Amino acid sequence: MERSDLGGRQQGPIWHRKPCPAARRGVIVNIIHSVKGYHSKTIRFLNVAFDSSGDSLLVGDYQGNIYVFDLSGNRFNLVQRTMQPCTALAFNLRRKTEFLVALADYSIKCFDTETKELVSWMRGHDSSVSSISVHGSGRYAITTSTDTAQLWDLDTFQRRRKLNVRQSVGIQKVFFLPLSNTILSCFKDNSVFAWEFDTFHCKYQLPTPVEGSVLLYKVFAVTRDGRIFVAGGKSNHLHLWCLESKQLIRIIQMPAKVQAVRHLEFLPDSFDGGSNQVLGVLSQDNIMRFINIETCKLLFDIGSHEEGISTAAISPNGRYIASVMEDGSLNLYSVQSLTPEGNKPPPPVFKVVEDWSKCTSEPNKLTRVASGMSEWPWKSKRSKIQTRLLKLQVNTSLQNKENELPGRLNKKRLQSLLKGFGEYPAKYRMFVWRSLLQLPENHLAFSSLIDKGTHSAFVNIQNEYPIKSRKLLRVLQRTLSALAHWSAIFAETPYIPLLAFPFVKLFQNNQLICFEVVATVVVNFCQHWFEYFPNPPVNVLSMMENVLAHHDKQLLQHLIKHNVTSQVYAWPLLETLFSEVLTREEWLKVFDNIFSNHPSYFLMVVVAYIVCSRAPLLHCNQMADFEEAYHLMEATPLDIHPQRMLDDFIPLTKGQYPVFNKYPKFIVDYQTQERERIRQDEIEYLRERQLAHELEAKTQEQKAEDEAWYQKQALLREAEEQRRKMLLEEEEKLAEQRQRLAAVKKELKVKELQFLDASRRRFLKYQQDQHQMELQRLDDEIARKASMRDQETAATIQDIEVRWMELESQRQLFEQHLIKDQEAVTKEMKEEVDAHRRKVDLEDHLLQRLMEIDKEEKQKAQIVAEENAAKAEQKRIDTDWRLQALHKLRREDQDREKRYEEIAKLLHDNRVKEAELLKAMREAEEQKWEEVIQKKAQLEEEQKAAAAANEHRKQFLEDRMNDAELAEKLQREDDYFGEHIERHCDLKARRTERGVELQQVPRTGNICLNDFSASESSSHMSLDRRRGLACQERELMAEVRRLRQKLISQSRSRHPPTRFPATKWIP
Repeated sequence: MERSDLGGRQQGPIWHRKPCPAARRGVIVNIIHSVKGYHSKTIRFLNVAFDSSGDSLLVGDYQGNIYVFDLSGNRFNLVQRTMQPCTALAFNLRRKTEFLVALADYSIKCFDTETKELVSWMRGHDSSVSSISVHGSGRYAITTSTDTAQLWDLDTFQRRRKLNVRQSVGIQKVFFLPLSNTILSCFKDNSVFAWEFDTFHCKYQLPTPVEGSVLLYKVFAVTRDGRIFVAGGKSNHLHLWCLESKQLIRIIQMPAKVQAVRHLEFLPDSFDGGSNQVLGVLSQDNIMRFINIETCKLLFDIGSHEEGISTAAISPNGRYIASVMEDGSLNLYSVQSLTPEGNKPPPPVFKVVEDWSKCTSEPNKLTRVASGMSEWPWKSKRSKIQTRLLKLQVNTSLQNKENELPGRLNKKRLQSLLKGFGEYPAKYRMFVWRSLLQLPENHLAFSSLIDKGTHSAFVNIQNEYPIKSRKLLRVLQRTLSALAHWSAIFAETPYIPLLAFPFVKLFQNNQLICFEVVATVVVNFCQHWFEYFPNPPVNVLSMMENVLAHHDKQLLQHLIKHNVTSQVYAWPLLETLFSEVLTREEWLKVFDNIFSNHPSYFLMVVVAYIVCSRAPLLHCNQMADFEEAYHLMEATPLDIHPQRMLDDFIPLTKGQYPVFNKYPKFIVDYQTQERERIRQDEIEYLRERQLAHELEAKTQEQKAEDEAWYQKQALLREAEEQRRKMLLEEEEKLAEQRQRLAAVKKELKVKELQFLDASRRRFLKYQQDQHQMELQRLDDEIARKASMRDQETAATIQDIEVRWMELESQRQLFEQHLIKDQEAVTKEMKEEVDAHRRKVDLEDHLLQRLMEIDKEEKQKAQIVAEENAAKAEQKRIDTDWRLQALHKLRREDQDREKRYEEIAKLLHDNRVKEAELLKAMREAEEQKWEEVIQKKAQLEEEQKAAAAANEHRKQFLEDRMNDAELAEKLQREDDYFGEHIERHCDLKARRTERGVELQQVPRTGNICLNDFSASESSSHMSLDRRRGLACQERELMAEVRRLRQKLISQSRSRHPPTRFPATKWIP
């Protein structure tokens, strides 16, 4: 068993020589990771995962080292150091170079194997992640822990969904079903749910099995087609469910040794269409048993009690099983070597018809033996039964000894196997070839040839053979150089790269085997090729013509008739070894037969190809397609058979390679000398060409120097001419400058005068600015004084308002006294009216009543007229005041503009206009005062007329007037007085002064009332008193109006319009 220790290496080969897996129970290699130091130890591997192809393996150890093992390329590489143990791995993502790893800190990270960089970091679990399931497209992944399962989008690395369950239930595993969009979730209570991936709706739930209380599901597995679902746990029973019918279809009982199942996984097969039949069951005894779920038979097992398995993973192609052992190492198994059919030796191909004793008694007798049918373990195709004649040798021990090959192979058995199937198994072809060719593997001799470096004949081989792969080109160059160092003839042979290229491409990963295969082919299958060097091997071609003439004379004559020689139809096939006319598979089949037969068989294959033509050979799939070469081998007479001239197969000698000198040495030496001479001539030619180039360069340099000197002289002459022109131009410029200087002086004088004028103007402007500033200061002072007056006016108005409030309170007190007096007077008047009424007749009473009604209507009309007149007058006054203010503002703006312009022109005119303005303002003021006086006189006349009218109306009143109606009229007058006060709040101060007089007038009236109430001498005094009260009321209203007009005139006198031009106000 091959053992590989990673040690401190970060990359390298997995095995130095691929072992035979059947040597020890199918183990290909055992991999360990040991650390050497003061305390040497072995680091345990924890988890393994295959990629989608099955040829790469991802492994994580306890220290967080992640390795990628390329099984097809025999390389391993350390891709990441996470510095903490991993709990789960996934290597089948959509981007093939990326993988997922779940770490001990409950996080999931995505790394790239090529760049070795962190792609993403996903968090969200509160416990360790036990499994990672990747969707078939590689774009989504489900991570499962004991308490939750989370669905991740691997394009954005964002979480899409989260499955939470009760802690008492718990999650066993959540994973994708293969080849579908279904998610299967398995819980600790044996419930299994299927969810639709697109909508996350529950599709179905598997029913609880009969033995659900006994068998608790722990591990699960699904076939590749997603139809069969297997569950196991702490029991030796396995439950097989059909996911299409949702039914438990079978219960498999494992052997009694199995008490619990730790891991389940199906073994894929390329020919079962996804309906896997072989199931791997890892039990508690650390042995993984593989059973057939249909026949319930044990096929094979891996692991043992001494070398137990901890966990395992099977490649998707079904070729490998990777298992982590209990000791922390990693075992890689070959599935093909573990199957019982693969371990069995092939059955005998030939059946003995007669007894051996009878055959020995007649040694020269030919016996017909029928070959039996042998069945290949991995193919179901059967070959036809063929018969042929064999000559039995007497000395069987010598024959068996000659047929024995390295690796416990037998040449006769291999030939029989080849006759039965037409080719060797692709997996074992290289091993069979190495055994047939008996390669010595001389490492030291090959190293000495490689150490000599690249041969001069193949230094520029890439120019003649442009190969895309640099690795393949390098291997071809090294192999050809080794051949040239081994024998000089190969450096001169032009077709040696064509001959060696197929083997180089086939064995590019092992250069030693490649070189020895090519050398063995040249020594044995290319015999006598170099005797007529540098010409083609005429002797070999003649042998082939003789064979062709014997078997197909008509074809040979046809070729000769058209001047087609063997150098045209045979030699190209020989020098390329059929590599240009056959595909890879066909070429491998052909050389399976060539290496298994005598070297002359190679020539027979060429003749057979010529006979059968190229087209049928391209479609050869059966062993019968190569029977023509065998037929030629047997039917060709010995006198023309190439076997007579070619030696038997002789392998390369061990230790040192044999000397190859079967070629005309003098021709090769001559060509070598000629090549050396040509090389020396070429060197001399190159040297002379270099000298010629140097001489030409010097000539060109000298020529360039001469040309530069002439150019320099021409430039000097041109410069001299330019200097002369420049002097003339300078003189002209000097004259022009003198003229300009005079002009500049004149301009300076003019500028000086202009400066003086500007200074004068500046001084005048300064004076104007000073005057303007003075005016501005005056304006500011006026504005300040006006603001002070406004403040004083506001303060005065506030004082007046306070006084008015005091007068209002006194008026209310007076009204209270007046109401009391009126009540007494009313009482007396009621008594007098009652007495009068009793004395007046009924007719007089009616007439008097009609007259009183008429008088009341007239009085009401008069009162309304007076009120309307007072309101109109007040509105006219307010309107006039507003018009005046508006015109003042408008004229002020116009005057300000005109005043600024006039100040800029002439200060004297401004003063004159100001005087005129003041005069006009005074005239306007006088005119307005005259108008006010006229209106005031008119108002007084109207008030006198109204008073006379009222007095006239009062005279016609009778003594029996209702005192209550008189009181009502007095109340209406008081209401009118209050309403008038509310509408004209801006004249409160004026009413205050009048309020003082009003306060005095009621007191006088009050005294009169008291006197009136005190004098009781005459009963006719009540009517006179009422008349006196009416007169006092009229006088009070007139005094209020006069007081209001006086306040308005005082306000206008305090704010005279001083800056308005002389104009007339528009009413």
